[in-house]
Order: sequence, then structure tokens, then C-alpha cells
Amino acid sequence: MAETDWSDLKAPDLGALEALAEAAFARLPDAFRRLCQGVVIRVEDFPDDETLAEMGCESEFDLLGLFRGTGLAQGGGAASLATGQFPNMVWLYRRPLLDYWAEHDETLGHLVTHVLVHEIGHHFGLSDDDMMRIEEAAG
Repeated sequence: MAETDWSDLKAPDLGALEALAEAAFARLPDAFRRLCQGVVIRVEDFPDDETLAEMGCESEFDLLGLFRGTGLAQGGGAASLATGQFPNMVWLYRRPLLDYWAEHDETLGHLVTHVLVHEIGHHFGLSDDDMMRIEEAAG
């Protein structure tokens, strides 16, 4: 196995992490993706101060992702946008993701898929077991 030359590689920027998230989403089962209609996926470097306080985080590195909105189980979804509420959103936080990735033995693609499925799972009200099966189906 050839060794990777890391000397010229840089950490993925926001655009690269967004592309990873889009690719991870595209690999999810069709039925799962159809139910995500209207869910917006955003990538930011860190959560904002309000989010950190609301989630009880001690550090800006404590949160890898977040679902904000009204889940399907609570009547959320694309149809609920007519009420004037914000769309359901999944936030992925680049710097905490990269920090976690650097400390664990998994690929960045796997980590992004895991966090994305977990946060979208909140939209559906899924159990951890349900989310694990969806991750496995996504490869």
C-alpha cells in the first residue's frame, strides 16, 4: 500500500465539507431522501454563541452537528413552510468535525455521513438503531 504524501494537503474548507455532505446525502436510501424534502443542509466553521449556550456546550468544539426545526413526527416538513416558519435545517460544524476526525480512527467521509444521518434522524424522530441501519445502507 502506497503511503499518502500529506506534505501538500490542507484541511478541507467549508466548500469541500459541503461537497462531502452532499455526497453523503446522495448515498442515503431514496425513501429516506424523499422524506427530507425541504430540509436544508448548512456547513459552518462553528456553532454560534447562542447555539452553544442553548445546548450547554463548554467549548465551541463540543457540537459536531445540529438539527433545527420541527420534525416530521411533530408535523414539520415541506408543507409546514406555508406557515412562515424557517425551513428545517441540519447544521454541520467543520472545525469540530475536523477536530474529532483527527482524534479518531475513521474517515472524514464516514464521520460526515454519521453526523448527517444522526441529525436528519432527529427530523424523523428515529431511534439510534434506525439511524445505524440507514448509515449501513448508505455505505
